[in-house]
Amino acid sequence: MIEKGALLPLFYLPPVEYFTQLNKFKPEIWLEQAEHFPKQTYRNRANIYSPDGVLTLVVPVVKGSKVHTPVKDVKISYDFKWQRLHWLSLEACYRRSAYFEYYEDDFAPFYEQKTSHLFDYNQKQLELLLRLLKIKSPLNYTESYEATYPGAVTDFRKAFSTKKEVTIEQKPYFQVFEERHGFLKNLSIIDLLFNQGPQALNYL
Repeated sequence: MIEKGALLPLFYLPPVEYFTQLNKFKPEIWLEQAEHFPKQTYRNRANIYSPDGVLTLVVPVVKGSKVHTPVKDVKISYDFKWQRLHWLSLEACYRRSAYFEYYEDDFAPFYEQKTSHLFDYNQKQLELLLRLLKIKSPLNYTESYEATYPGAVTDFRKAFSTKKEVTIEQKPYFQVFEERHGFLKNLSIIDLLFNQGPQALNYL
């Protein structure tokens, strides 16, 4: 049983707010691996800034990955070429950003190689993102599912919603298409990384 620190779900290219909290609570970071897979969350989707505004990228999962499937067991579907679609979207949205080319080779393998399980895919991406952001923290994993935790544990499992309007305070930084739609808050961390590069950690 976790006694202190922050409990976080594992997301696909998590939003900026996720890393703000992770950076704040390190090194006491716990990742939930025993929960049942909730649909329509950041666990398999990320928001990026496209010429038309917010674009949501969704990693499709194998049908049958419903509410009662443990998150560790959810498999990625390759019925259509979503990896190619995501990579083309990232290129279209961020090729003009200051640091896309700087990080391009780090992210490309995620859109070329196939990983069977969503949890493993997200885990590898998170390890890469922490390295690129220069956030040094061990990652601990839950052994079993607990509905509630003691007060010393900050539980973020339901804190980040794809459906709620973003209310967090966030200082604007340069975004590629901001002259069209203004500053968009709490997009995927890659929006911050591709636009701010090594300054991303200072921003967090």
